[in-house]
Amino acid sequence: MRHEAGIWDIAEAEAAADARAEADVRAGRVVPHQRVASWLKDLAEGRRTPRPRRDD
Repeated sequence: MRHEAGIWDIAEAEAAADARAEADVRAGRVVPHQRVASWLKDLAEGRRTPRPRRDD
């Protein structure tokens, strides 16, 4: 029998994802907003370009 995720399972997973994201931001592992915005505009206009990556 398969266990279906309950509201608390989802909340715990979301909290863990938030903590990982916050750690990435504090460490500077982010993609600049302008790069993401430009990529999304390309997608909206039908141009498929590689997703933006952060500078390492």
